[in-house]
Amino acid sequence: MNAEQERLQAFLTSKTPWRKWGPYLSERQWGTVREDYSDAGDAWNYFSHEQSHARAYRWGEDGLLGISDAKQRLCFSVALWNGEDPVLKERMFGLTGNQGNHGEDVKEYYFYLDSTPTHSYMKGLYKYPQAEFPYRWLVEENQRRGRHVAEFELLDTGVFNGNRYFDVEVEYAKADPKDILIRLSITNRGPETKVVKVLPHLWFRNTWSWGDDVEKPQLKQVRKQPKFSVIEAANSKYGTSWLYCDHIGETTESFELLFTENETNFEKLFGARNLTPYVKDGIHRYVVNGQADAVNPAQQGTKFAANYSLNIDPDQTHQIKLRLTHQAQLDAPFGPAFAQLFATRIQEADDFYQAVTPCALSEEMRNVQRQAFAGLLWTTSPISSSI
Repeated sequence: MNAEQERLQAFLTSKTPWRKWGPYLSERQWGTVREDYSDAGDAWNYFSHEQSHARAYRWGEDGLLGISDAKQRLCFSVALWNGEDPVLKERMFGLTGNQGNHGEDVKEYYFYLDSTPTHSYMKGLYKYPQAEFPYRWLVEENQRRGRHVAEFELLDTGVFNGNRYFDVEVEYAKADPKDILIRLSITNRGPETKVVKVLPHLWFRNTWSWGDDVEKPQLKQVRKQPKFSVIEAANSKYGTSWLYCDHIGETTESFELLFTENETNFEKLFGARNLTPYVKDGIHRYVVNGQADAVNPAQQGTKFAANYSLNIDPDQTHQIKLRLTHQAQLDAPFGPAFAQLFATRIQEADDFYQAVTPCALSEEMRNVQRQAFAGLLWTTSPISSSI
């Protein structure tokens, strides 16, 4: 058996938890029946995209090309800001069933490029416009059109004209079932030098605000070295993990650690008093609105982001490295072994698909099939009883 087949065998026979962590985070949790607690069962309008930035979910979370543990207690994903958008790009935007002229429809461009069955290697791509994302235009134009007219797509707005967008490539490689190396590669496809803020997020799903007598977990900074910072994610029931954040030096305009709480902003949404001054949209208000007091100066909370401001020349790629692990005292989390582990996992993925793909297929068709498998695996559900 090749290495991936051995991991699958260990998962199935000895219960080695290779699938404890995976792509179990929704791209969109808002507007779904999972978060509909309304009396009338009106999921579309009960929890809207406009509310999603400031309202805590109960039954799940969402993010861009993210991962979580199988119970979705701790989540990781990437947020972006181009300096133009009215909100952080934290999750997928789309039309609800009532807004689209052909029904529900996501208006984003993202691609699942690769994955193995144990999620020991995963790769995805998101295309982020450099101009303001046309949220309102997409809604209004599709509402204006009838059923017999083509949908108005993001590409139709011209926001990608002149290749003015960023390719955001997200890769995950597992050193072991609870040690996940993360590599973000951001490429400027446009003709001009641009600044983009890249905000890897780590947060706990809110399980403590619903009267279930669940102890509140905590994120906090525990180490700061010249080359990296360490965030501790402590959950008294399920244990502790650590997120290592690389400081990428001269390629970064600025770097900072931002903390808030994954709590609903009742004041903004409902005109009621907030339970804490630090709420779910605190990082958004700090980055987009420049509201310095929106994040916790004590450097702790239940929602965290590392704020990388990247100045990227045309056709250049900047890389950010992170590591989510059960190991608290790594001295060189991003040393030569980091790149080698990615190379090893990619080769093992090649070996696995070489073994399972029919020999008669051309190389092009092999790639098509492999990306189709990636789409299935990125959207899989965890087998909770086996992890």
